[in-house]
Amino acid sequence: MSYTFCPYADREMMMLNISNRIAGDLETALGSSDRVSLVVPGGTTPGPIFDDLCDVDLDWSRVDVMLSDERWVPEDHDRSNTLLLKRRLLVGRAAAARLVPLYRAAEHPEDVIDQLIAEVEASLPISVLLLGMGADMHTASLFPGADRLLEGLSRNAPTLLPMRAPGAPEPRITFSAPALDGALAKHIVITGLEKRDALERARDLSSEDAPVKAIWNDATIHWAE
Repeated sequence: MSYTFCPYADREMMMLNISNRIAGDLETALGSSDRVSLVVPGGTTPGPIFDDLCDVDLDWSRVDVMLSDERWVPEDHDRSNTLLLKRRLLVGRAAAARLVPLYRAAEHPEDVIDQLIAEVEASLPISVLLLGMGADMHTASLFPGADRLLEGLSRNAPTLLPMRAPGAPEPRITFSAPALDGALAKHIVITGLEKRDALERARDLSSEDAPVKAIWNDATIHWAE
C-alpha cells in the first residue's frame, strides 16, 4: 500500500485545498462522534492552512487539537510550536477548540511523559492528521538518527516519547509512528523540488532511513513547488 500524490500549480491553491479537505474530514468525523481530534505540525509551512481553517464553520467546541510534536520549551518561547498554534489556528471560530498540550513545566520531558500520554490518549484515535516532511524525510520528530527512533517506529511504541536528534538544540516530544499511522484521515504537505525528490528516494529506503514511510500508507501527500 502507498499514498495518493496530489500536485498543485501553486502553493496558495494547495494550502486552501488542504484546509477545505481537513474541514470536510472534521465535519464527517463530527457526524459520528461526540468529540474528534485534529493533529497538526508546527513550523512555518502549515501557517497558511491554519489561517484558512480557523474561520471554518464547524462545532469547534467538540474538537481536540494536538501537535504532532513539540520542542521542550515553554509555550511562550519563540521556538514553541504551541505558540504558533495559539496565534494562527486557535483563533476566530477555532478558538473554541480544546488544546491538548505536549508540554508541561518540567526540566526533562521524561519527568512528565506519563501524564502527557494519559492526556492525549483520551483523544485517540486521531480523527484527522496533518503532517509535514523534511528534506531528510523526517516527520513529526521522528528524525533519522534520533536516539529513540527505532522505539518510535516499533509496533509496540508508546503513544508519545521523548526524542533527541543530532543538531536539535532541545529535546522533543513526538507522537510515535503507530499513533500517527492510526489516524482515520491523513494528509502530508510538502513544498519544493528538494522535498519531492526526497519523497521519491524514500520509496527505496527503510523507515529507519525515511521515517515518513512509516505513516504514508493511505495518506494524501499534497505538493507544490
